[in-house]
Amino acid sequence: MTSHAWFLLTTYLLVLLLAAYPLGNYIAQVIEGCSIFPLRFGGAVESVLYRLCGIRNVEEMGWLQYTISILVFNVLGVLVVYSLQRLQFWLPLNPQSITNVSPDSSFNTAISFVTNTNWQGYSGESAMGYLTQMLGLAVQNFFSAATGIVVDIALIRGFARHTVKTIGNAWVDLTRIILYVLLPISLVYTVFLVSQGVIQNFSAYKDVTTLEVTTYDNPSCHLSGDEDRIRNMIFQAAN
Repeated sequence: MTSHAWFLLTTYLLVLLLAAYPLGNYIAQVIEGCSIFPLRFGGAVESVLYRLCGIRNVEEMGWLQYTISILVFNVLGVLVVYSLQRLQFWLPLNPQSITNVSPDSSFNTAISFVTNTNWQGYSGESAMGYLTQMLGLAVQNFFSAATGIVVDIALIRGFARHTVKTIGNAWVDLTRIILYVLLPISLVYTVFLVSQGVIQNFSAYKDVTTLEVTTYDNPSCHLSGDEDRIRNMIFQAAN
């Protein structure tokens, strides 16, 4: 590794270590519903979401109910992402009229993004419309990350509450992680991207001429002196 690579790795690990305690402490307060500013500010939003979804947020779940809730949540995610890809040609926000994604690729992508693998066997700009990318892939970047976090939290609760049969409420945990952890981080990063001139709109693709001209050298069929000697050495060794 180069010195620059070691510097980047060291800096990354240092930032990670410095952020571990304050971020972990903040997540613990959020997930336990402590009286901190974000929860006081977003409490009304939480209440509206719970009422709309019919969630009894004061009731905790046992491990089996918690597990089933997480599985149902993610199965619904797979169905939504799969459907968006299979129907995108007829859906709005597809100015390029990109055709529907094939069944196998749609299923692979849906499973991948819901499980937070994010493996892509396609070029997003030529295979996915805006709505599919926003409502399907981008949303699952939040939901799958939230799922991983709340599963870890449920595991920790299972160890900490060894004399209690409940490990929290899956719907409340998912809502709070998304509202108070993932969304704030993404908003801060969005402002940074906007400040750097990143473009985000619903217009059709445009062909542009860049300020810097890109030139390509024609491939040469002639071997250099070193390459010729290497070829002769390989030929002699083979014989």
